[in-house]
Amino acid sequence: MDKKNNKPQIRFIGFTDPWEQRKLKDEVEIIMGQSPAGNTYSDIPNGHILVQGNADLKNGWVSPRIWTTQITKKADKGDLIMSVRAPAGEIGKTAFNVVLGRGVAAIKGNEFIFQTLSKMNKDSYWKKLSCGSTFESINSDNIKSAKIKISSPIEQNKIGSLFLQIDNLITLHQRKLYKLKIIKKSLLEKMFPKTGKTIPEIRFKNFTEPWEQRKFGDLAEYKKGPFGSALKKDFFVPKNTTTVKVYEQQNAIKKNWKLERYYITKDLATKLKSFKLSSGDIIVSCAGTIGEVYELPPEAEYGIINQALMRVRVNQSIINKNLFIIVFSNMIDRFSHQNSNGSAIKNIPPFSDLKQAETFLPTSTEQEKVVKIVRNIDNLITLHQRQLEKLKNLKKSLLDKMFV
Repeated sequence: MDKKNNKPQIRFIGFTDPWEQRKLKDEVEIIMGQSPAGNTYSDIPNGHILVQGNADLKNGWVSPRIWTTQITKKADKGDLIMSVRAPAGEIGKTAFNVVLGRGVAAIKGNEFIFQTLSKMNKDSYWKKLSCGSTFESINSDNIKSAKIKISSPIEQNKIGSLFLQIDNLITLHQRKLYKLKIIKKSLLEKMFPKTGKTIPEIRFKNFTEPWEQRKFGDLAEYKKGPFGSALKKDFFVPKNTTTVKVYEQQNAIKKNWKLERYYITKDLATKLKSFKLSSGDIIVSCAGTIGEVYELPPEAEYGIINQALMRVRVNQSIINKNLFIIVFSNMIDRFSHQNSNGSAIKNIPPFSDLKQAETFLPTSTEQEKVVKIVRNIDNLITLHQRQLEKLKNLKKSLLDKMFV
């Protein structure tokens, strides 16, 4: 092993010895899975938890989904569980004694080994091994012969303890984020009238009037992007001081106006002026991932919408713009559920349906109060999302610098 590559960039004080390269099989016990007979399976708790693959791992832990009455190969509480089929290399832990299906392997390793395997997966180590195989899988020899670099047991414990604390913080913020989203969903259900009603279950004090029924065609002006022949890839040009930006699906989905790939000339933008997009306009994703809604902030760059977007300009004399985003999103969700037939909806409702769709609205004063409470929850959600992202980035950086 090259001595230049056997020490991490960042270490705890007092540790200077080089790390040693070993085969994984020489450091841990590895148990390859073997699927029980199909007639022993059950989706209700009966017998033993069966782990078949990545579908049984959620946020790094085994999440019981299927049970079996037959024990083939088993893992104990605290063992590491690795997926050996696409996506090969996903790693988690189990808080239960489980039966191992053929899609996973159990590894009896400490926290240091868990983080080492996590880094190998992040670095696509297993993906490179599985490429070329018919089912994108890795086998027993791949896992047992995998080369890892290890430190002394004391340093392993310190590194493992640090990453365990980071993972616990990540889990904490994930749970808080989940709870906030549940609270928001519940509030939205109770703060808006149910089908056939004109008054919501929960209401601010001193508001008693029934909500007014309005059609979405009255609430805003809607404009879908140009036909493909009007905006082909052949028309795109390199960005310069005179070009005009083309907004696309990802701007709406990722809620980020700064994402950019395509530009057109100012002359073409003039011909497509009816598709102009400015700050304050709302864009909606219309194909594939439908119904993602985003309002362009004041600093957003002027541009035009592409074929997969819809521009919305809200009639703010009738409805608060933020409230519109809420009721519009709810309407799209209802449309998706009512028309899915078990498959994902690929396109936004046609204008004839969209404009005739109805919602209920309170007075402008009550609208502002509803928006304020939803905005407060959204701000908390955003806060936890940012904290979660920072922790994940911190972990990624430390994995790169504290492991060899």
